[in-house]
Amino acid sequence: MKYMLIHSIDPNAEHSTDGMPTFGSWLDEMLARGVSLHGDRLRDVSDATTVQVRNREVLLSDGPFAETKEQIAGYDVIECADLDEAIEIAAKHPTAWQGMIEVRPIQGDRCDSPAQAG
Repeated sequence: MKYMLIHSIDPNAEHSTDGMPTFGSWLDEMLARGVSLHGDRLRDVSDATTVQVRNREVLLSDGPFAETKEQIAGYDVIECADLDEAIEIAAKHPTAWQGMIEVRPIQGDRCDSPAQAG
């Protein structure tokens, strides 16, 4: 089963790093286990552009889609046996120690061509 781990942090919050795993150690373990498929950090929310279409007009705004203290900071796509393993993997990630990680199953019925999407 594939899961997306969505990392959220409050950039203004102060957190202790005592006992926190490093990103490098987490990634090394996930690669060794064969569960890490892809992931990356996102640039700062000040670089975000939000796109909406209303009445066939494209509306753009600078910044994130929501005004919240916590912002999406990165993501990982993993493939593992079940939700229990995905939770165990998320709990080991350094972001879980400083912010939060949303674990969301990937639906898996993606349309691969524009003709299929219609």
